[in-house]
Amino acid sequence: MMTDPGKTTGNTNEQGMRPLSETGGLLPAMFEELSETPPAQAADRDLNLVLDLPVQVMVELGRCRISIAELLSFRRGSVVELNVKAGDPLDLVVNGCLIAQGEVVIVSNQYGIRLTDIVSPSERLRRTSR
Repeated sequence: MMTDPGKTTGNTNEQGMRPLSETGGLLPAMFEELSETPPAQAADRDLNLVLDLPVQVMVELGRCRISIAELLSFRRGSVVELNVKAGDPLDLVVNGCLIAQGEVVIVSNQYGIRLTDIVSPSERLRRTSR
């Protein structure tokens, strides 16, 4: 015999609960009321968990494929031709994922990268799903 789960049968009180004698001595579970954390606080708290994690940041100037023989022939002053042209943007890669593109700058006699384009999260996801 099948019963409709929406209908109660037998002796129930106004909350739809049966007396202890009919439920085998089991008590219904009682839960505290959940309160919502404001979204800004929740995001800050979640982000704080990962702020100290180290990541590998790499600026990729370009790429090329060469044979081992070519690699072994390198000497001081050798030139490696890359797949980019002068003035093309550099790729900023974090943990193997393209995050941004930029251009070379020199600050206090050190090289750096000025970010000119940030890759959107949806674009990053699209690139990793290939």
